[in-house]
Amino acid sequence: MTIPDKHILVVDDDDRLRALLKQYLSEHGYFVSTAANTAQADEVLQHFAIDMLVLDVMMPKETGMQYAVRLKQLPSAPPVLLLTARSEQEDRIAGLESGAQDYLAKPFAPRELVLRMENILQRNKAPAMATTDNHALLFGDYRFDPASGRLSSPQGPLYLTTSEIECLRILGRQAGVPVSREDIARLTGDVYNERSVDVQINRLRKKIEPQPGKPIYIQTVRHAGYVLHAQSEV
Repeated sequence: MTIPDKHILVVDDDDRLRALLKQYLSEHGYFVSTAANTAQADEVLQHFAIDMLVLDVMMPKETGMQYAVRLKQLPSAPPVLLLTARSEQEDRIAGLESGAQDYLAKPFAPRELVLRMENILQRNKAPAMATTDNHALLFGDYRFDPASGRLSSPQGPLYLTTSEIECLRILGRQAGVPVSREDIARLTGDVYNERSVDVQINRLRKKIEPQPGKPIYIQTVRHAGYVLHAQSEV
């Protein structure tokens, strides 16, 4: 059964296959973005939280395997399913060693792809957590689930970048209490700095605040940092 509300990124330099996969996966309940190469994939990952990549191996410049290795170094990297015309055992092993969770040889039946994707998404599904730190947070018309990283409103889901999700998780763990920019930068990882924290907060405000210049949910506390005004869902 298809796992709903999952955002899939298809990366393949074959225009026809990319379009066919987007149509097929969309018809099966997935939200799908596409990229013709890894540079375009990087752009998508900067702007959206991706649940999984379907990644072609044989691409010019940076191959799918090289990209999978690079992704593996990132915090909270999405799982990868590799697509390739190669089916030899050595290639399958190399694909798995690159960090991919599965490997599907071309040509393939679209239904098999969906089944393999479902297996990967189930394995990577965040376990239910009993601590109050991971209860869903409510603020205004918004609901944020820290376990899944989903932010929703009455109008539907809002797509967040990975760094925006991490910022909300950090602020949510101490809702009502200011968190310093230094702590947010440290907790989001070495690839971030204090200036990038300000950028992520500003982006979040544009998505959730009625007036981003006069925030009511994510406020700045002078000399203390940022505070999220939210309540835990009962």
